[in-house]
Amino acid sequence: MKIRYVQNDEGPELAYSSESGLGLIEKNGHYFKDHDRTGKLKEFEDWRLSPQKRAKDLAQRLSIEDIAGLMLFTSHLAIPSTGKRSQTYGGKEYDPQVTTPSELTDIQKEYFCKNRIKHTLVTTIQSPQVAAEWNNKVQSLSETMPWAIPIVNSTDPRHGYNSDAEFNEGSGGQISQWPESIGLAATFDPELARRFGTIASKEDRAMGISMYLGPQIDLGTEPRWMRYSGTFGESARLSSKFANAIVEGFQQTLGRWGKESVSTMAKHWPGGGVIEAGRDAHFAYGKYGVYPQNNQQYQLLPFISVLDKKLTDVDRIAGIMPYYSISMDFAPGQSENVGNAYSHYLITDLLRQKYQYDEVVCTDWCITADEPSNVVDILSGDQSWGVEENFTVAERHLKLLLAGVDQFGGNKDPEPILWAYQQMCKMMGKPWAEKRFRKSAMRILKNIFQLGLFENPYADIKRAEKIVGNVEFVAAGLEAQKKSIILLKNKQQVLPLSKGEKVFVPERTYPAQTGWYLSDIPSETKSPMNLDKIAKNFQKVERPEDSTATIVRIKSPERAFVRYNGYDPNIVSKDETGYLPISLQYRKYTASNARKCSLAGDRRPEHILNRTYRAKTIETINESDLDLVIETRKQIGAKPLIVSINTSNPFVIREIEPYADAILLDFGVDDTAILSILSGEFNPSGLLPFQMPQDMEQVERQSEDTAFDMRPYQDEIGNSYDFGFGMNFAGEIRDQRNRKFIKDR
Repeated sequence: MKIRYVQNDEGPELAYSSESGLGLIEKNGHYFKDHDRTGKLKEFEDWRLSPQKRAKDLAQRLSIEDIAGLMLFTSHLAIPSTGKRSQTYGGKEYDPQVTTPSELTDIQKEYFCKNRIKHTLVTTIQSPQVAAEWNNKVQSLSETMPWAIPIVNSTDPRHGYNSDAEFNEGSGGQISQWPESIGLAATFDPELARRFGTIASKEDRAMGISMYLGPQIDLGTEPRWMRYSGTFGESARLSSKFANAIVEGFQQTLGRWGKESVSTMAKHWPGGGVIEAGRDAHFAYGKYGVYPQNNQQYQLLPFISVLDKKLTDVDRIAGIMPYYSISMDFAPGQSENVGNAYSHYLITDLLRQKYQYDEVVCTDWCITADEPSNVVDILSGDQSWGVEENFTVAERHLKLLLAGVDQFGGNKDPEPILWAYQQMCKMMGKPWAEKRFRKSAMRILKNIFQLGLFENPYADIKRAEKIVGNVEFVAAGLEAQKKSIILLKNKQQVLPLSKGEKVFVPERTYPAQTGWYLSDIPSETKSPMNLDKIAKNFQKVERPEDSTATIVRIKSPERAFVRYNGYDPNIVSKDETGYLPISLQYRKYTASNARKCSLAGDRRPEHILNRTYRAKTIETINESDLDLVIETRKQIGAKPLIVSINTSNPFVIREIEPYADAILLDFGVDDTAILSILSGEFNPSGLLPFQMPQDMEQVERQSEDTAFDMRPYQDEIGNSYDFGFGMNFAGEIRDQRNRKFIKDR
């Protein structure tokens, strides 16, 4: 395939495939792509006009079948398509000896050609170059179709370290790597988040990715929530500033939409961090969001900050994604207790009308098929919460459209959408139905136009090699990692360690567990840090008795996917509901102070109404981490013990703190970043973006929708591990960040 380029003297560069049959129109010395192959320049083909005007023109020209394709979004695509995302190539499994990794699969060709899909979700990629090549093949194929509408390739977060979750699957690889969102928040520096967005968007566009399914701006007011690490913590003020900065970083190219812009989609409206007891709404046992203190408005604040009508077009979020959950009694008497995307009140009355948001609303992935038969298998069905009964798949699409939704995440079949259109024609008349469909089409097309994809959707493969993961970008990510690390304790200033320190790092036992896709992950014992990197900074010793300092590297309390995530189907019986506590401590926990009656439950007669877990006991899977700290302290006596904790949620640190001379928290960083602090090369500057609870009683007594309502832990030195606390080598940090981002509830 050859890509042809045409440069306009006072306008954008045009690019099109030599194989697509697409031609050009010349008018007044300018060139335009002939998308409808008529030889006559239409408004939607005229790059001199605004994206809004072009989108309005094309939306009026498309057929309802074309619009249905615009409303669809592929499921997760791996490039090449192997493993759990495996698809066939010419009817056969992928064979690297036969098929190039950037080839399109049989299903992908069906998506684009038969179903007219224009939006993909890309997960793992073999390399940036392969991603760019794949994008170009996709765009060339789409260019052969009527209207030659370019494809928008989207991504979940892919610049972090945690790639073992469904919502973070594309992370890692040849790309700059940054802390998870909660780690960015720990810097208390929105400008750093803006720089992240600017760099990430350059790398994404170089690979042919033009939409970021983020930022996740749910508030972290429920410390047990499984998706806590994707938040910016519990402060609405801090979260709002970070949300604005990341949106601007991703969407701006020199202050406006341009060829390095990536459209963003904030999630999860109206705030998914309020799930009762910290469960997760991917699953029926965690589908309810609750508001015990009526703090609905506080949960909305980060969203309001990025959809504000007073923002410029490039600074306003391009899309909003509602969460799977049912926001229980969000507006009593007004809101229906159904999944958020199904709620007319939440989408139309609140988002569209009250906050005047007229951009794209896209559902979270896979919410229209029937309820899963296996309640813990994410791949076994969909999350149609609140409409599980008495609604067909097609009727769910109709309800979503009537609620105000524009796109269906992960839905590949246009037939239910076309059925919904016919029903709208019967219910409200054909003019109303057409107007409703064309309104969604205009919103979706506007995003594509403002990205410049109609002029040039192709990626430069050599640029992908040069841009993605280059030295400058990797260094910026590493600097952010260093700034995200929090020094919680530094007794008698044991840190930094001297250059000649004899350092012992005990091996860690990684617990056996079940992965997100129910794969078995076996236990293993190995060093938790790169020993070669340690040897570059210190004298590495093999025995604790030979050391002058010891570094124990562990994780915050971990839950197993099954049983420890708030529900275990294997124990359900006539007398046992299966609901369990979620623990944020290492030792076995009994929920003596839990609610006697849950705030929400399934009203269907055959299901559980009261989901209480009061008096039930649970264990975390990595209690051995606490044992490792205690045993190491016994081994080394009074020698300095530094505990470095990879952290995903706030947790009960009182079990660890008495044994440690120094404590570092991180949220997904390379060992190089940790060692830069241990060696004194970098003075720690991270601050807690949440409260560390005194104990599990505090966790049980706090309210899911309320910030700063726990008593923080106080260590032996007298420091309170409250929001905004952190230390450098001189002591507690008190700077302009503490003063700017105070508790705001």
